[in-house]
Amino acid sequence: MKKRIYSSVLIVLLLAILFVLKIFVSDYFFDAFFGVIACVASFEMSKLLSKTKRYNFQILSVIFPALMLASHLLSVHFAGAESNVLWVLWGILIDFALMAVVLGVTYLIQLLRRKKVLEEMTTRNIKNMSVYKFSFKKCLNTLIVFIYPAFFFLFMVFVNHISELPLTKFNDLTVNFSVFVLMTAILIPMFSDTFAMLTGSLIGGKKLCPRISPNKTVSGAVGGAVWSLLLMTAVWLIFVNVNGFDFMWTNFPIWAYLIIVLIGVGVAICGDIIESILKRHSGVKDTGRLVPGHGGILDRIDSYIFIAPYIMLAFWMFAL
Repeated sequence: MKKRIYSSVLIVLLLAILFVLKIFVSDYFFDAFFGVIACVASFEMSKLLSKTKRYNFQILSVIFPALMLASHLLSVHFAGAESNVLWVLWGILIDFALMAVVLGVTYLIQLLRRKKVLEEMTTRNIKNMSVYKFSFKKCLNTLIVFIYPAFFFLFMVFVNHISELPLTKFNDLTVNFSVFVLMTAILIPMFSDTFAMLTGSLIGGKKLCPRISPNKTVSGAVGGAVWSLLLMTAVWLIFVNVNGFDFMWTNFPIWAYLIIVLIGVGVAICGDIIESILKRHSGVKDTGRLVPGHGGILDRIDSYIFIAPYIMLAFWMFAL
């Protein structure tokens, strides 16, 4: 428990430093942070799949998130420069095009190095399968890693730059509205996870999904949701009293914000449960040991994998 607390404090301090850098220096510090997190989480996911004999191209899993990061940054740049938010959609389409090209080229290379592939199949004791099928399966498993966690998590880049996107309600703002949106995306899973654990351990009661994650309780989920709503209300009130953010009284009322938060808590819980399913299927407790007391990076960001696209879409739809 001490390791978990120390790690949590260090994570909070790191995020605080990144927010200071975002406000006073540049948004790109957070982008670099998200890129590193995506690469490490993809590496852990690659190993997780390999444990279930879903072999994949581990090097590609680590490198490819950097290509998606570049794609997202370029789409944000052109969306702002040309005042066309559809560039974000183009960025997403480019992600899938890159996946297709990279995996297609990789598949062809595998066929050209047939001898090496046969040696790998012998080492892994894979029989009754052709080189073509084995290589194709490796490509499909690598695609899984590209999408989960990297593709979904890197929506954080769009959240980080939401002030630069030509969204109707926020077009004429003189403040960095993305600070508020990014803080919302980061705090919802943090609050819901922390207070779900505390409430569940104090009250106990009926299990939320006993076969998948026996430690989660219904009382914990409700407690996490209630405390998240209360604390995010405080966050909203703090921001509306900051110079420049008073526009939220009329353009972004608190009732709309709390609906986004409440749904976000549900999304965060689903992300956590999906990760638990993957770990149970793989027969592991944690995806790594990089974060003492928490496990791996993938263990730490499981809720954020789906929160990132959700927050982006929620604020985008409200702002149009």
